Amino acid sequence: MKATSSLRAHLASQPEVLIYQNTLGALGTNAYLLLDPKRKEAILIDTPEACWSWSQALLKQHACRLSALLLTHGHWDHIVDAQVIQNTGVRLYAHAQDRFLIEHPFCQKLLMPPDLKVPPARIDVVLENFQRLRLLGQEIEVRHVPGHCPGSVLFYFSSLKAAFVGDVIFKENIGRSDLPNGSWELLHQSIKEQVYTLPDTVTLYPGHGPTTTVKDEKLHNPYVKA
Repeated sequence: MKATSSLRAHLASQPEVLIYQNTLGALGTNAYLLLDPKRKEAILIDTPEACWSWSQALLKQHACRLSALLLTHGHWDHIVDAQVIQNTGVRLYAHAQDRFLIEHPFCQKLLMPPDLKVPPARIDVVLENFQRLRLLGQEIEVRHVPGHCPGSVLFYFSSLKAAFVGDVIFKENIGRSDLPNGSWELLHQSIKEQVYTLPDTVTLYPGHGPTTTVKDEKLHNPYVKA
């Protein structure tokens, strides 16, 4: 399948960190590549189809190496290129409750395009709620946000005023809770307790669609009120 070409680069609050976004694959899934050209290092958040070739071009352009792959959750459209990236020696970070989806993606076959193959990957680093990571010279807070998927997590970069939220919340919308092992009650709770408790000025980078902010969603999201 042909990837969309809507590539955008965001200059974060710290000028040495660049956030590149591309919308890829059959469901228009966002991939995010965070680059620090001075450190010659990068990390990738989610891996939809064709993410490997897209990220490789940017890594070469900035002469950076990929040091980590972070998955917001294990749904097929976010993990298509996970194995090929992991096979280069990059460690994969994800929540244990999505281990089965990541290691046995065939279980999601009824939800995939019929001609799409998603190779299995493995979790190298198991993520936990409120765990703190140190990658790309940044402190990253992990928050467990189940409801859309049992192992959904968000990655909060306080110094960048940015949170990568997967399919938990979108601009004036929310993720589905009617998929297998989804829960409206848990999704609602996750948004209220984990997303809306971030600072209002934080930019939310979702798994689909445009960016938004915590403040805008607290004011305008029709599904979960602040």
